[in-house]
Amino acid sequence: MKFLFSDSLDYVDPEYDFLNDRTGAKRKAHADDDFPHEYLDCAPYDGLLVSRAIVGDALRPGKYNEAQCMRFRREGARAFLRFSSKTYPNSMVMGDCGAFSYRTAKYPPYSIDDMLEFYEDGGFTHGCSVDHLIFDFLDDRAAAPAEAKQRYEITLANAEAFIKAARRLGRGFTPLGVVQGWSPKSMARAASSLCKQGYKYLAIGGMVPLRIDQIETALDAIRQAIPRSVNLHLLGFGKTEQLGQLRRYEIASFDTTSPLLRAFKDGRRNYYARTNDNELQYYMAVRIPQAVENDDLLRRAKRGRLNQDSLLKLEKTALDHVRSFARRRTTLSDAIDSVLTYGRYALWDDTENEARNEARLNLLRTQYTKTLGNRPWEACSCRVCRDSGVEALIFRSSNRNKRRGMHNLQVFYEFLREENEHART
Repeated sequence: MKFLFSDSLDYVDPEYDFLNDRTGAKRKAHADDDFPHEYLDCAPYDGLLVSRAIVGDALRPGKYNEAQCMRFRREGARAFLRFSSKTYPNSMVMGDCGAFSYRTAKYPPYSIDDMLEFYEDGGFTHGCSVDHLIFDFLDDRAAAPAEAKQRYEITLANAEAFIKAARRLGRGFTPLGVVQGWSPKSMARAASSLCKQGYKYLAIGGMVPLRIDQIETALDAIRQAIPRSVNLHLLGFGKTEQLGQLRRYEIASFDTTSPLLRAFKDGRRNYYARTNDNELQYYMAVRIPQAVENDDLLRRAKRGRLNQDSLLKLEKTALDHVRSFARRRTTLSDAIDSVLTYGRYALWDDTENEARNEARLNLLRTQYTKTLGNRPWEACSCRVCRDSGVEALIFRSSNRNKRRGMHNLQVFYEFLREENEHART
C-alpha cells in the first residue's frame, strides 16, 4: 500500500529563528524553503498527488500564485517540487482535478484535453479522469437522486473519452478512472464499466465524508465487481488509524494530508509517536500563541481589556519556562503554570462562561502534563526533533507547526512501512 502526500505548498524555512520567531533575513519563499522530502532525512511518502485545483490557472486561481503556476507548467511537477525520479526512484506523481473545488458547479470546469495538457506539462506518472463529486451515500435499495445520477453519467462519459485521448501521453503515463456513486451497488457498477473501458487502475472518489463501515461496504462491492488485478487508489483518505481494516481489499495506494494537517488543525492529536508495538499515540502541542500577531489578543488590548506590555511578559515567561524545562532547569509544574497563566489571556474565550473556560484550562493542564512530562521529542530521531527539540511541541507560528507536521509524516510513514512488511509476512 503506497502513501501519496497531497501537495499544498507545505514547506518550511530551514533557517527559521525560533527564539526571535522570524525567518532568515534573505529568505525567498519556495526557493529557499524545504519540502518534507528535502527537510527530513528521507522522503516520508512514496509519491505526491497534485490537484489541478491547488495549482490553479487564470480562470480558477488555486493556492499557487501566478508565477508559481506558470513555472510549474513550464518545468514540470518534479522540478518545481524538487522531487526528481533520480533521487526518488519508483516514486509516483499523480494528478487529479480537485473535484471538491467545483462541487457546486453543474459541470466540471476542465475538458479532457485541458487535463491531459496539464498532466503532460507536469510530467505526471499517473493522472485521474475528469470526475464530478457525488455527495450522497445511500442504501442500495434507495432510488438514485437525479443530480447524483447526472454526475455519475458525466464522470463515466468523461472517463471513456479520457482513456482514449490519454494514449498520446505514452506508456510512461498511467490513466486512472475515477469511481463516483451514490451507493455501494452504483460504485461497483461504475468500477465495472471503467474496467470495460480499459482501465487497470481505479481511483475511488467521495471517500472523505464517509464512515469507515460505509467505505468498507463500498470497497467490498467494488472488489466483487472487478478483477483482482485492477489496482485501487483511495482519493483523500484521512481515516489513517483505520487503514488496517482496508487491507483485505488490496488497496494499491492512497493519498492524504492528515498527518501534517493534524499538527495544527486537530484539537488534541498534534504530535505523532510510535509505541514499541508499532501503535500510533498522540500528544497535544503546547499552545503559546504570539501576543503581537494574534488578532483576538490585539482586539482585546485595543479595547483596554489587556495591557500589551504585561501580555508580552507573560508570553516570554511561558516560552522561557518551557525551554528551561526541556533543558531540565525548571520543574514541570512551573512550566505548565507559566503556560496556563498566559493561557488565561491568550486562550480565554469571551463567548463562553467562566466555568467552561476553567474546565478547558484544566483539560489543557492534563494534556500538557502528558506532553511535557513524557518528553517525546527526546525519543525521536527525526530531523525535526533533533534540530528543534521542544520547539516542535509548541503550537505557535507556521514554521513550528509545519515542522511538527513533517515529523508526523515521517512517524506515520515508518508506521505504514512496518505494517506493510507485517502484511507481506
